[in-house]
Amino acid sequence: MIRIVLADDQALFREALRMLITSQPDLQVVGEAANGAEVIKLADSVRPNVVLMDLQMPVMNGVAATRQLHSAQPDCHVIALTTFDGDEYIFDCLRAGAVGYLLKDAPSENLFAAIRAAARGESFLQPSVTTRVLTEFTRLSDQPASSAMLIEPLSDRELEILRLIARGSTNREIAEALFITEGTVKNHVTNILGKLDVRDRTQAALKARELGFC
Repeated sequence: MIRIVLADDQALFREALRMLITSQPDLQVVGEAANGAEVIKLADSVRPNVVLMDLQMPVMNGVAATRQLHSAQPDCHVIALTTFDGDEYIFDCLRAGAVGYLLKDAPSENLFAAIRAAARGESFLQPSVTTRVLTEFTRLSDQPASSAMLIEPLSDRELEILRLIARGSTNREIAEALFITEGTVKNHVTNILGKLDVRDRTQAALKARELGFC
């Protein structure tokens, strides 16, 4: 069972979101918070797997709460669920440690997929957000970085998998594309994250673009 905390200052939205999420047999809402300070305190007591985090909340906003939560509970994964799609919000949230970014008008199947991906430690971004992240990252890069930045060189297979990660492929899709097991993909992903010195798939995709691998 995936344990979820809802963080949003609108009670009616939280109620509707809770009803939607609990329609899935593997998802459980274990708490709700109306601001960032509340979610930090609540997460410390209920230890959720995933937090759905609004960005604009009183007392403490979602970005600050995400940063504190990521530092205090690295195994608790944050998905930004917001009405804001400006670049500033997207980049601030991802830098703070969020593994997902969804707009509140996203289809329910995307929300469920994002929650399950986050619980596995994987990233989930809306396609439009992924494109903007990669585009903006390229624009902000003054100079192309070299592969010398790597802690250890990537193997040919790891490069294949990294390029697929950068395209937004899941572990299952990568396994099917390369005719290997999903467990093997997970092992490669772990090695890739270590060699790139990044914490999640989103940062791996950004690093891949920075290094010119895709």
